[in-house]
Amino acid sequence: MSSQDNLPGMEPPPSTGPQPAHHRRSPASGRPGGAPGPVLSAPLAELLRPRTLADVVGQPQLLGEGKPLRLAFEAGKPHSMIFWGPPGVGKTTLARLMADAFDCEFIALSAVFSGVKDIRAAMEQAQQHQTEGRQTILFVDEIHRFNKSQQDALLPYAESGLVTLVGATTENPSFEVNSALLSRAQVYVLEPLTDEDLRQLLVRARAQALGDLEFDDLAVDTLIGYADGDARRFLNLLEQCCTAAGAAGVTRVDAAFVQNALTLNSRRFDKGGDNFYDQISALHKSVRGSHPDAALYWLCRMLDGGADPRYLARRIVRMSWEDIGLADPRAIQIANEAAETYERLGSPEGELALSQAVIYLAVAAKSNAGYLAYNRARAFIRQDKSREVPIHLRNAPTKLMKELGYGHDYRYAHDEPGGYAAGETYLPDGMEEPGWYRPTPRGLEAKIAEKLAQLRKLDEDAADD
Repeated sequence: MSSQDNLPGMEPPPSTGPQPAHHRRSPASGRPGGAPGPVLSAPLAELLRPRTLADVVGQPQLLGEGKPLRLAFEAGKPHSMIFWGPPGVGKTTLARLMADAFDCEFIALSAVFSGVKDIRAAMEQAQQHQTEGRQTILFVDEIHRFNKSQQDALLPYAESGLVTLVGATTENPSFEVNSALLSRAQVYVLEPLTDEDLRQLLVRARAQALGDLEFDDLAVDTLIGYADGDARRFLNLLEQCCTAAGAAGVTRVDAAFVQNALTLNSRRFDKGGDNFYDQISALHKSVRGSHPDAALYWLCRMLDGGADPRYLARRIVRMSWEDIGLADPRAIQIANEAAETYERLGSPEGELALSQAVIYLAVAAKSNAGYLAYNRARAFIRQDKSREVPIHLRNAPTKLMKELGYGHDYRYAHDEPGGYAAGETYLPDGMEEPGWYRPTPRGLEAKIAEKLAQLRKLDEDAADD
């Protein structure tokens, strides 16, 4: 195991080239003690790093009895795989544990700093291992950062069995990993650690490293909240607490101490990545589902994570047209005015306008009838022929056009009873009524449906005369 191995998701600093494994260390000696504030003999992540699969916290969907990754370990035969998950959930740790479990050499590359030259150097090491009768696991951290040619360079070695490829990525491999490479690897999805997983880490940390330093319940909840399912972040926060407590002579950490002593960063949020689009999807679906609290939750999560409020404003306007439409045209007006308010006030004052727009959209009557009608019309136009404008609807600004009959027999609706020319046609000749717009029985559209039904009845009566 390398000296850079660590807890689930505690990925090591990136290397600039291949790094051989099997330089094992003895476990950290001694438990630092003394209160207040124990002095750690090594980084907390190092003191708690898993040495066996049983030490790994979290990922029961992969590591529980009978689950796929545990079965792969128990089979004793490595295969190429890609670990996909957010930071701090165990991707690097599991790769390194595989090297031990399968008694393989371990070579690590960081796609951020490595290139084709580093890949070739790693393959030379793997060939040397092969001549010595040993298999090699090639671990590529942030494999999505490799471009197509770099990913292609891995293919022949993975196919030949010279190396077992293990990639780690925070991005959706469906979009970021070449299909040829993806087809040769099993994808394992790692989840953020649960609150209970992080509490388990705290128990281990107190038993092995933190001595008599205590944490009250609210302090633990605060640390877990800011860790956001990331073991690395959680242990870093614990280590900062330990250092700050030692400096302040504190033996019991409460929430106020945590807030005052630590730099608490925003929660996990990846602008432009899967997490970003998952959250905007959740916001949109919460509005569509008429749940104002859920809509507010996702809006505030995105704002807290650093999403551009202007982007959110644009999406809110889109929601008003797509999911509410003519059932409540005020929603469209409120969404536009909220976007304009944000432009005028900026953050944080303008964010209040966005939040209230989201609330209104969530409670407004819903209709996608206009959205569906538009899509139906566009689909029809794409596959239909170019139909001529009926002669009675054509513009006739010149004498010649009038002589040709342009606009002849056109009925001016304002001069007709009720302002409606019953029986008049407006579609191209020979085209049947398509019925694309189908108003819902909700909000203003219920009245629109009644109005359209009355007009259709007038058309039928005119045709019978």
